[in-house]
Formats: sequence, C-alpha cells, structure tokens
Amino acid sequence: MNLRMKLAMAFLLLIIVPMCALGIGMFLVTSHTIEKKYNQQAEYALQAISYNIENVFQQINSVTDNGIATSVFQMALNAKDPTKQDLGTGNQLSLNASQRNFRSLLYNYPFISYAFLYDLRSSENNQIVSIFTKENFEALPFQQFKVHPLFQEIQQLNGMPKWLAPHEYPELTGVDPVFTQIRLVKELSYFQNIGILVVQIKKGEIDRIFRHLQISDSAQSTSFLLTNEEGLVVYDPSGRYSGEKMENLGVNARSYGPGFSSIRTVFDGTESILSQYHLKNYGWNLVSVTSWEALSAETNVFAGWSVIIILICLLAAMVFNLFFMNSITGNIAVLVRFMRRVEDGDFNARVEGKGFDEMQLLAHGFNELLDRIGSLFRRVRAEQQQKAKAELRVLQAQIKPHFLFNTLESINGLAMRGEGRKVSEMVTRLGNILRISIQDQEEIPLGEEVRHLQSYLEIQQYRFSDLFTYEINIPIHLYSSSVLKLTLQPLIENSIQHGFEGIEYKGIIRISAFEDHNNLVLRVEDNGLGIPQEIMGRFEYMAEDPPDHMQGQEGEQQLSSMTERRGLGLRSVADRIRIRYGAGYGIFICSASGHGTVIQCIIPRYEQEDALDESDRNAC
Repeated sequence: MNLRMKLAMAFLLLIIVPMCALGIGMFLVTSHTIEKKYNQQAEYALQAISYNIENVFQQINSVTDNGIATSVFQMALNAKDPTKQDLGTGNQLSLNASQRNFRSLLYNYPFISYAFLYDLRSSENNQIVSIFTKENFEALPFQQFKVHPLFQEIQQLNGMPKWLAPHEYPELTGVDPVFTQIRLVKELSYFQNIGILVVQIKKGEIDRIFRHLQISDSAQSTSFLLTNEEGLVVYDPSGRYSGEKMENLGVNARSYGPGFSSIRTVFDGTESILSQYHLKNYGWNLVSVTSWEALSAETNVFAGWSVIIILICLLAAMVFNLFFMNSITGNIAVLVRFMRRVEDGDFNARVEGKGFDEMQLLAHGFNELLDRIGSLFRRVRAEQQQKAKAELRVLQAQIKPHFLFNTLESINGLAMRGEGRKVSEMVTRLGNILRISIQDQEEIPLGEEVRHLQSYLEIQQYRFSDLFTYEINIPIHLYSSSVLKLTLQPLIENSIQHGFEGIEYKGIIRISAFEDHNNLVLRVEDNGLGIPQEIMGRFEYMAEDPPDHMQGQEGEQQLSSMTERRGLGLRSVADRIRIRYGAGYGIFICSASGHGTVIQCIIPRYEQEDALDESDRNAC
C-alpha cells in the first residue's frame, strides 16, 4: 500500500469513521433519552387519567351506595306501581324524604344518563323498574339477562359494583359509548337479594378528562385508548378505533404486563410508542399511542445536520487529499522513482525541486547526495581499474618467466643431445610466443591466442614427442572474439606437467570453444591422471597474500602453501579473469583421480573492436 492510500485510510479510519460513529452514537443516545423522557411523562399522564376515571366511577359508586343505604331502591321495588318510580319525571311533592334527598343527589351528578332496576322477587314478565329513563333505549328483558354470564358474576360479587365499558356487552348497555355500573341490591334488614341496579353515565365526563390532559409537545400526535383484557378498544375519545381489536392494529394485547409498561412498535402502520397503565380494579388498560416521527422530529433534524456536517467534512477531506496530500505524496513518489533509478545504476538522475517547502529541501539534498556518490564512485572506479591493471601486470609477469624457464630448459636439453634442427625450430616457435607475450595489449583475438598455443604445443611436443597428442576444434567465427592473452597456455601446461606425469599410455589434449548465452566457453580436456580431491579442495579464488608477521617454520609452510596456490597455472588464469570481467566469470574444473580433467573457462564474448567498452563496463 502506497503512502497516498495509507494517508487516505488513516483519514477515513481516524476522522470519518469516528465522526460517523459519534453521530450514530449521539443519535441513538438522543433517541433513547427522548423515549425515556416520554415514558416518564406518559406514566405520569396515564396515572393521572386513571385517577380521574376511577374518581368518576367512585363518585357513582358513592351515589348508588347512598341509594342502597337510604332504601331508595328498596322502596322503588316495593312500590305498588313500580312503573311510576321514575325520579326524573315524578312530582317532587309525591316523593318521600329519602327519595327527595336521593333525587337531589342525582341532580348533583348530571353525567348520570339513566338507571333502572331488575326486580328479583317479581314473577311477572315486567320486572324492570325505571329510575331514570332514557330515550331510544330498551333494557334487556330480565329473562334474557338471567341467562347472561354477567348475571352469575353479579351474584358472586354480592353487592360490589361491576363496571362495563362500551362495546363489551352492547346487548345490555346499548351501542352508545357509555360506561355502565351493575350491582346487586339487598334488603338491609335480612340482606336478601331483591334487585339488580343498572346505572349508566354519560361519556362527556370521560371525554372531559382526556381533553384537559396532554403529554409534552406531542399531544397533537397522541391518542388515548381504553382496552379490555381481550385487546378490544372499548373507548376512544376520538371515536376512530372504538370497537377495534388491537391485533388488527398490529399490536399484541398480551405483550403488556401489570402496572405501567411501554413498547416501541408499529401501530396501525405507523411506528409509535405505546404506553399502558393497568386499572387493576376494573380490568381495563389505559393506553397512549404517540407517533415516533413526532417525538423524534428534533432528533431527525439533528441527524440531518450531522449527516450534512459529515458530508462537508468528507468533501473537505477529499479536496485536501486531492490537492495537498497529492502534492506531498506526488513529490515523495517522484523521489522514490528517482531512487529506484539510482538503485538500477543510473547515477545521473536528478530531481527537479519546486517551491520553498521541505520537499524542495529534500530534493536538493537528494541531488547533492547523488553528486557526492557519483564523485566517490568515479574515484573508486578509477582506483579499482588501476588496481586491476597492476594485478594483471603482476600475474602476467609471473607467467612470463615461468614459461620462459620451462622453454629454455627444453631447448638446453635438445642442445645437449645435439639435436640442432629441433633447437632451431624451438627457438623459432619461442620467438613467435615472445612476440605475442611482449605486446602491450592485455586482450588479443582468440585466433591469435590459438596460434600462440599451437607454438607452445609444438615446443612441448619437441620435448615430449611420445607423451601426448592434441586436437584443436574451435569454430572460425569465434576467432575474432577477445580473450586475455596467455589464457589457454597455462591450462595446457597444467595438463602436460601434472596430468601426464608418469602415465603409461599416450595422453590426449582436446581444445574446443563454443558460445553459450553471449559467453565464450573455452574447454580443455585431457585423459591424464586427474586431480586428487584434497588438491581440488585447496583451490580458492583471489586468495590474499600472507601477512608480514608470519615467521618461523609454521609460517614458512603456510607461505609455501599460499604461494603454490596463488603463483602460477590455473590459479593465475582464474584470478586474471575475475579481476578483468568480474565475479560471474572464471574457470570451472571437473576432475577425478584416474579419470582425466576437464577445465572450462567462461568469459564474456565480444569482438575485438568492442574490447575497450566492455572492459570499462565490467570494471564498473
């Protein structure tokens, strides 16, 4: 991952993501706070509403308790003509004191809609005694009421009032949205059940309770419902959901618990908060439904502004990354590109500095560093070239006297045996060799090296005529390739002096050359004694000269060993090739005792006219 991507990821992970997380966290916390605050207010409101509703019912309970205690209902049931006991239309003068007092009490509670009694003692069909009549209302006949499930429940309550909500028992209370009280009336002397009182109150009193109560600023979006345990909406001040089932509105009525509870759910297709307070004495649940959209309006505004701020920050970050960060990372990328060019060996690369900031100083320092490196590199290269030339001259000087010594020794032997013709031919061959050896050029064409080798082999064959034969198999087109002079001769000398020493058969030396991947491979193969493994293990490239402090017998033995490894022959050829062409070139020896030796000399192949350029390139 490049620097630009790292900076972009850092900005995203360290700024944008935390800002988004902060915004989401604040939104969730705010939503939770709003919901919690609303639940608290809803609980207080529902408790107040339930208190007022219970107060209305308690007042009616007190009125009917008073009527039972003053025997008003008993007198109505015991009257000669029960059908004329309507306290709402009767003559005030014809009523007794108890009836007049009860009538005054009823007038103090104008929200009572109607009242009547079922006479439990009469055997006649007409067992309904009217207390307050109501237009367009016909009470359920006693014979039908007697088989109704409520009849048994009223009997079991033994005088305690039973309240019925609208829509629960329309056959008994009618279709108007009113609340109805039903209770057993007893004769006070013997506590005998003499009748059942049915009292209905007007809905206006309950509506007034809901009109004068609201929850915070969301009252316009809050609906109040009264439901029974079966999930039936028995009362809705607006009348919209009266008689509906909560399941049909998307709410499970069984999800509520005792006391106060609140859930966030979907009500009638709208996400809402439903708060419920259980009226334990009446078996109803007072429910408030508030639209979550109305509650979270401020939160949504806050969330909208947060999104806008985050988008603005993101846009600013993109602009910042596009202009400022791209400028920085672009300059760094340019520096990296030039550094890679330097790694590839281009020391002439220079960075063009722009501006006056730290990047310009960095580019200027980079250029100065390259100038110094280039200067040091040129100095080191010059010193290495001088060192290589000096080492080549030293090795060349080591080969020349060694070869001359061996050749003169051979001529001396021929002269002592009186073989003048052979002496003359050997002197001629030696002259050819010396003409090549004394040339100032370090590299010569392969063809000239072959001619030099042929002169050397003929000299050796004059000396050891029956010891060996040789074969030279080098393609003509390779004769123009450049090689270090005196490369093949030490290899052949190694085969003659060490490979054929003491053999009982005739030795063969095969000299060949071929091209392999732009390299020139010179191959010398003999069928001599081979090189023992312990001597092969002593072969080492570029061995250092022994230090001056080596003295004594042990020091002289080490010095002799190093001199043998480094002085002449194979070692000299290997060191010269390494010095001239680099560590990738040299000689490779394959030999085993009694199986001959194969030596391959690998050098770069180029023509004679390219020798100087190639030499400079390898020196670098």
